Amino acid sequence: MKKITACLLFLVISIFLFTGCAQSTESVIRIATKPMVEQYILGEILSLIIENETGYQVDITKGIAGGTSNIHPAMEKGDFDLYPEYTSTGYVMVLGHPAAGVSDDEIWDKLQAEYAEKFGMAWISRYGFNNTFCIAVREDIAKQYNLKTTSDLAPVAGELVFGSNPDYYERADGFDALRETYGLNFKRTVEIDIGLRWAAISAGDIDVTTGFTTDAELVAYNTIVLEDDLNLQVNYFCSTVVRMDALEKFPGLEAALKKMEGLISNTEMSRLNYQVSIEEKDEREVARAFLIEKGLLFTAAP
Repeated sequence: MKKITACLLFLVISIFLFTGCAQSTESVIRIATKPMVEQYILGEILSLIIENETGYQVDITKGIAGGTSNIHPAMEKGDFDLYPEYTSTGYVMVLGHPAAGVSDDEIWDKLQAEYAEKFGMAWISRYGFNNTFCIAVREDIAKQYNLKTTSDLAPVAGELVFGSNPDYYERADGFDALRETYGLNFKRTVEIDIGLRWAAISAGDIDVTTGFTTDAELVAYNTIVLEDDLNLQVNYFCSTVVRMDALEKFPGLEAALKKMEGLISNTEMSRLNYQVSIEEKDEREVARAFLIEKGLLFTAAP
């Protein structure tokens, strides 16, 4: 009898532990982010809002190599529940549509319809900022040649060195499109690692480079962003891609994600990126301070 009782007790404990672990896993919302500081910050902002608004536990997997190419398939498999994504990336890279000449509202509507139909996913809330490609020059070069627009580069490009990461030269909307659209023939072009281009422009090794409109380095390295006056670049508004079954599984999640609507301007996103990239502050604390500033959190500590 003692052996039977012990076995039954062990079985009950095992079932309890297994059930408890399963329930614990089931109650966790899983967020993925791309390998860039901006995404790390956004992951923390999403996590803090979700935890504050719903009480669910959140797990963030940061810096997934390959970004969208690997995150989207993982989302399809159910490995993650949501992640921050950019509208034209979803429209062009995932859905395979050309974005040139298509309005932002049309892109948004098609993202909603096609993601729901093909993947069982939704796009919720445009955060407010637009992280698109930009052309940047050193401040002294901008002053010397009175550069304000990308068209202003054409008459003086032959005296300037252009440098960007290898991918930019390979993209359909990259260097060739830039050169053809604006009639640019640079003195020289160089390929440079994406993480080194700002140091190169600061040192004078290159005069012109590519960036993103929310890059902290635009401020840190005294560069001037030239206006894309011929509208070469499409817009990349940030939003949340979320599995629709996660919205059903976690009551209150959709309402929490809607708190992101219009929350962050380009200037604010650049400032947050600067605090983490340049000032080396912790991204969760930067995210927390921002949400307190916006009135969405009321305590400075967890």
